[in-house]
Amino acid sequence: MTAASELELYPKTGQFLAGRLRHDMSDAEKAELEALAGDVQAFEDGHRLISRGDVCDCSTMLVEGFMLRTLESEDRRYGVSFHVPGDFVDLHCFALKRLDHNIDCVGPTKVAQVPHTAIASIMQEKPHLARLFWFSTLLDAAMHREWIMKLEQLTAPKRIGHIFAEIWRRLEMVGLGYPDGFETPLTQADIADMCGATPIHTNRALADLRKQGLVNFQRGEVRIPDRRMLEDYAGFTPDYLYGEGELAIRKMG
Repeated sequence: MTAASELELYPKTGQFLAGRLRHDMSDAEKAELEALAGDVQAFEDGHRLISRGDVCDCSTMLVEGFMLRTLESEDRRYGVSFHVPGDFVDLHCFALKRLDHNIDCVGPTKVAQVPHTAIASIMQEKPHLARLFWFSTLLDAAMHREWIMKLEQLTAPKRIGHIFAEIWRRLEMVGLGYPDGFETPLTQADIADMCGATPIHTNRALADLRKQGLVNFQRGEVRIPDRRMLEDYAGFTPDYLYGEGELAIRKMG
């Protein structure tokens, strides 16, 4: 089934685990998840959906737009990961009830929330679907590990290149990437927060990427003339996304 037809049948949750384990979900499981998701809510750019320490009784499925997980220290915001449509953004809240970070909207965003009481029932009565929920949180952990390593290894231009390479791959998984890049509401300030650089340093790094013919970032559009060149430059391999490569998920054991 194509990404477009999945969204026609399941407009709120049709991108969940797309490109990874969605093929392992039964039609009944897809329908059940769609029914669990509440009404779609729309938020504006910059809206903080969850603040650090808020008590949560539901978890959020990102339907449209982008979200950032952020931490704040010494009057500075740090973006520690990002989310694209189809991500179960704060499933961690089910176990933790409170997060140690914030969830911020980037650009106009639409979400649907799943009550924790419903997730508890899934855990007790639907072990296969519960395992898929668990898998989605493990994906978050895999991406966090990669970010930690790359922040240590790479210069600012290469960190930004790595972020763009990852976003492109993840958007392709949910049917939102283009042959030469992608659209994003991320601003230069957001990118600075995500790669731990100052706005001035980020501006220079983006200019360097453009000068090398690797990335052109302008007005919400990211254009990448040569994917292989960018990924080689940034040391990006998609394995940790569990969509392709040595760690690709084909079956559930």
